[in-house]
Amino acid sequence: MKIATWNVNSVKARLPHLLSWLESAKPDALCLQEIKCLADDFPSLEVKSLGYHVTAVGQKTYNGVAIISREKAEIVHTALPGDDTDTQARYLEADIAGVRIATIYLPNGNPVGTDKYPYKLAWMKRLADHARELLDEERTVVLAGDYNICPTDDDVYDPVGWREDALCRPESRAAFRIIANLGYVDAFRALHSEPGRYSFWDYQAGRWHRDEGLRIDHLMLNPQAADRLVACDIDRAPRAKEKASDHTPVWCEIGPPRLI
Repeated sequence: MKIATWNVNSVKARLPHLLSWLESAKPDALCLQEIKCLADDFPSLEVKSLGYHVTAVGQKTYNGVAIISREKAEIVHTALPGDDTDTQARYLEADIAGVRIATIYLPNGNPVGTDKYPYKLAWMKRLADHARELLDEERTVVLAGDYNICPTDDDVYDPVGWREDALCRPESRAAFRIIANLGYVDAFRALHSEPGRYSFWDYQAGRWHRDEGLRIDHLMLNPQAADRLVACDIDRAPRAKEKASDHTPVWCEIGPPRLI
């Protein structure tokens, strides 16, 4: 089963790129972030014409997440549990072909000196609490999305310059490690130890052309999923296109359950 994550930075603006990637990469499930539209406004007909189902949680102009899947998704959560007052469209969880998959758009947290950073850390705590609960269910789980976290200095082109940014601050990285320490595996790092592999390049200052990027899009696998991990990589091709998203897809492949 091929599972991917991609912050498309407006699904309507990137629709040709999305359709092209679905046709070429052929994922079984694709987790999208920043669709930037209401669920009813998602271009579902075009996606369905390629043989996919669409499940979305939208918000006008901002945020929004979706899962595109070969098999129909059985929705479990349309928001991250733990705070009923949080109305931002940042989380969607569903069962697809026997795998529990969540698409995550974790808060950016900048500027650090505002209430946006405490919101980010509180959101991460809720995510860790829910991730812990999912472990107790002993099912195959993939938590995929734009985490807005560079886990280590190997994941940012300029560690010193980004040290105080919400994506790289020690508190942010510590919150990410809590999830890893629960037993979730960073699929990309499980198979690639080399530094300097990125999933995001800012539009400004020619970052893409100089390969000055960040690795902030992650597929976190629980032990049952990690045991089935076959492959994982970052597909840079969509970022090189005209009018591209500033993120590019990250995908992993998990094999069938191992017989005991």
